[in-house]
Amino acid sequence: MTYETSSLILWAVIWIVIGFLVAKLTVHSAVKSARSSSVKQARNVILGDVNEKLAPALPGFPYDFKDMVFIWKWIDYLVFDGLASGHLKKIVLLEIKSWQSLLNRNESMIKSAVWLGFVSYEIFRVHV
Repeated sequence: MTYETSSLILWAVIWIVIGFLVAKLTVHSAVKSARSSSVKQARNVILGDVNEKLAPALPGFPYDFKDMVFIWKWIDYLVFDGLASGHLKKIVLLEIKSWQSLLNRNESMIKSAVWLGFVSYEIFRVHV
């Protein structure tokens, strides 16, 4: 084997090793970033759930806890404002959000349906 050939092979091996190390660092950095983002998102979800439960106990909360029914799915609370005191003023679909969080698609559709008046009261009777 000539000197030029062995030198070329050595340089090829060096570049392959460097490429491998750069790729490994890039993947490691991407995985670390994804994990960090995932942990942050999970923390925000947990804090949001805690805030939904604690909000009615905070000073300045506008409704009596006895007038509230926890629903959780798409709407946090169904509020019958004044029902516990015998004077129902209004019925409220209450969504509690933390900080700058936005309504998701389902919550936005529910809000629109309420604003457009697509809300009704129905009775379903079961005859056994």
